[in-house]
Amino acid sequence: MLTREIFVNLILAALLLAVPLMANVFGQPFYVTLATRVAILALAATGLNLALGLGGLVSFGHAAFFGIGGYAAGILATHAFSGDPLLLGLSGTNQMPAIWLVAMLVAGLVGLLIGLISLRTSGVYFIMITLAFAQMVYYFAISWPAYGGEDGLSILVRNQFPGVNTMKPVSFFLICYVVLIVALGLFVLIRGSRFGSALQAARQNEVRVATVGIAPYRIRLTAFAISAALTGLAGALFADLNRFVSPSMLSWHMSGELIVLIILGGTGRLFGPLAGAALFVIFEYVLGGLTERWQFFLGLILLGTVLFARGGLLGLLAGKARHG
Repeated sequence: MLTREIFVNLILAALLLAVPLMANVFGQPFYVTLATRVAILALAATGLNLALGLGGLVSFGHAAFFGIGGYAAGILATHAFSGDPLLLGLSGTNQMPAIWLVAMLVAGLVGLLIGLISLRTSGVYFIMITLAFAQMVYYFAISWPAYGGEDGLSILVRNQFPGVNTMKPVSFFLICYVVLIVALGLFVLIRGSRFGSALQAARQNEVRVATVGIAPYRIRLTAFAISAALTGLAGALFADLNRFVSPSMLSWHMSGELIVLIILGGTGRLFGPLAGAALFVIFEYVLGGLTERWQFFLGLILLGTVLFARGGLLGLLAGKARHG
């Protein structure tokens, strides 16, 4: 059944695909890059949406996973270019599928370790402890001179994907777009599964979930680790987009940015991260061209969303969320 929300989602997916393709036809690679940025930020926010939207876990530390994915891409590419071995004699690689796998594994493992401690708290304590862990990772990156320290790490040549010229902006966009669609499909599968139902039930009333024999802690920990892995994947793509990795990817500002994307688009909505990312990038481009203080106006829009449109852009366009 083609519901109103599905129709809106299809329109958003079609627009994200059509705009950069048209821009490429008319020789405007800048807009292709903007669309690629939207797709990558939407992917990162989709990862957070799994924890926040479905599990009610307000994490202020997802920048750690985003940055870890970026550094995984940068470090592997650097060693592949120089030929120097990594730890235990392992070599680097410039192949995107291998880099994505490493980024997701490392980010997911770090997410699991952080979740083991953080998920023993709740509310504002959970927010602050995830922030604290993210800042620890941030300061570790700054004090790591082997990979640039405060100056960051350059990726001299964009990493490769089999059979695709990734140096072409439209080709790299299509890779990011497909990855985003796959991640959204995974979100749908998780949300519609028994695991997803248990995760949403734990968000509403963990005591009742525990009384029927389901451990809320394990459910949330699994969701948190999957969420971290998806955000790490987005970080690896973001590093390839900019061909540069810096500690700013690990900053608490990035964590806040991801939360803003979800609120703007619609918390827990399938295409909420995409809608929020599109709005954010448009505001950044349009308002940023008018004033250096464009974040002030973004703040006003965010305030209006919280007060008058709690369902975000998807709530305005598609109405109240209904999950089958």
